[in-house]
Amino acid sequence: MDKSKLEALIEARGKDFFSITSGEAPSIFDKGWWIGKLMDWCMRNEIFKVQLFRFVDVLPYLTTAESLSRHIEEYFAKQDLDIPAALKWGAKGAGLGGKITGKILGRTIRTNIESMAQQFIIGDNTKEALKVLTKLRKDNFAFTVDILGEATVSKAEAEQYQQSYLELLVALQKEEKRWKSLGDTESNLDWGHTPKLYISIKPSSLYSQTTPADFDNSINAICERFIPILRKSKKIGAFVRIDMEQCEYKDITLEVFRRLRSSPEFRDYPGLGIVLQSYLRDTDQDLEDLLGWAKDEGLPFSIRLVKGAYWDFETVTAKQHGWKMPVYTIKAETDAAFERQARKILENHDICHLACGSHNIRSISAVLEMAKALKVPESRYEFQVLYGMAEPVRKALVKVAKRVRLYCPYGELLPGMAYLVRRLLENTANESFLRQSFVENIDTEKLLEDPAKVLETLPEKTRATTVSEFRPSKDQDPGPFTNEPFVDFTRPDARSAFPEAIDQVRARLGRTYPLVIGGKEIKTEDTLASINPARPDEIVGIICQAGKQEIDSAIAAAKEAFLVWRNTSPQTRAQYLFRAADIGRKRIYNLAAWQVLEVGKQWDQAYADVGEAIDFFEYYGREMIRLGSE
Repeated sequence: MDKSKLEALIEARGKDFFSITSGEAPSIFDKGWWIGKLMDWCMRNEIFKVQLFRFVDVLPYLTTAESLSRHIEEYFAKQDLDIPAALKWGAKGAGLGGKITGKILGRTIRTNIESMAQQFIIGDNTKEALKVLTKLRKDNFAFTVDILGEATVSKAEAEQYQQSYLELLVALQKEEKRWKSLGDTESNLDWGHTPKLYISIKPSSLYSQTTPADFDNSINAICERFIPILRKSKKIGAFVRIDMEQCEYKDITLEVFRRLRSSPEFRDYPGLGIVLQSYLRDTDQDLEDLLGWAKDEGLPFSIRLVKGAYWDFETVTAKQHGWKMPVYTIKAETDAAFERQARKILENHDICHLACGSHNIRSISAVLEMAKALKVPESRYEFQVLYGMAEPVRKALVKVAKRVRLYCPYGELLPGMAYLVRRLLENTANESFLRQSFVENIDTEKLLEDPAKVLETLPEKTRATTVSEFRPSKDQDPGPFTNEPFVDFTRPDARSAFPEAIDQVRARLGRTYPLVIGGKEIKTEDTLASINPARPDEIVGIICQAGKQEIDSAIAAAKEAFLVWRNTSPQTRAQYLFRAADIGRKRIYNLAAWQVLEVGKQWDQAYADVGEAIDFFEYYGREMIRLGSE
């Protein structure tokens, strides 16, 4: 279909959606409710929003009225903020030491914030969750259930998380008999083609030590705990979606999916899907690779395509560690990527089912019209939205597309707070589609603009580099100081570089290292063996020790060298440091490997130690130049 004609259909579809949702607003923005008033304050005051989300994050730990009052005072009363009356009164009560007032207001604030969490969470136990799910199905919505608390920190917690999913599947199986199939169908399947029972699970929750630095072991451990869940799901006919988490776990998650889906036990069971995030710059290639793999293996599968929920975390982490930004930094880039990737999946509907995860009316309309233009069967795509968000959009969707599934998390308040904060960030972000649509009432034409065309109107962006391009020479200005980036184990080359460097170093173990005095090697009879603490039988090296004679010789050599060094210009002195820094960068894995074997350092810590040495060279080289010019 002609692109301009398709674009006109998308805009027309979008306007129809807006007409259906006219006069309604998501409950989270209803100013008649406490949560609506709070969101309004957040959107008008960025500092207050930050303080509120910090407070919400620690709330589960504030188990006494005193600790609650103290935190209200610290987060709000000591800030020059325009804050809601309830928080203001609570802060004043805490500041005046009014224990009774503080307890009453503290209890009120806690209750209100807990009710805010319940806006997005279907319950804190299975019984409550099943009641909500039954009601949602009566309203013609399918569901996928996610158990909160994925940030496991021990083997016991990971095993409990696995058990929770097994118990959830049993509970869902019992309840399923009471549920009528959705859609006009005689089948026991929803809409005639998809299971009623549907769960989502974050793979890192099944292994508390998940890390890209230990790539293969992480995958093996996750798969080992995942198999019983998938085995049970296969037995009762449930669908399992492997959720995508932060970028750190992306490649692990993709490999877990491939291994499970292609394993002999599950090759004949298509009830396993994956999630891709459009805001990641790698997603186009990841999608291409997955589709190619699925065709080669002959394994149909499903992708839930979402924009991404960890943008703030990913950008802060990348800046902090000096890494290349893994996510798009302009909203239109993500929106354009979403439409591009959705089309790619729809074009491959013979092997891949699309679950469109978005509240953005433009994105939804684009998927609907692209699917229609490509003659994609309705059984090959559906729409998924988050429980508690965008109620007008989901009501319109169920009227137009019929096939709508709600992402329904449940669990206790403590693990639920991280999820709540992510949802609050999404709702109150300046570029949030829901905020722009239902709060700021941005013009419909603007909201329905083609994101690819929006990008064309923006000034050309300069590609941000997070690693200093400076390679010093006598004729160069070193430029501003920047820290050496940390190791990024999401990169395959970083993961392979460490074991390779360790193998190279291990081949050189056991050698004797002489003293170097005045540029000459000096061997002594007195030696000291350096032992690998992880392998006491492994001698890293034998080092010659200095006696009085060697120390005297070293002092004399230093005095002689000083006569030349004192007349060396600051610029030249600095170049020695810059050259050392450059050598350190080129040999960083090798130098870190020596630390791993000699003192038992973890890979990332050994790398950071060498990076710190490089920082010292770079910083003091610049200081030498600065001081020499004064």
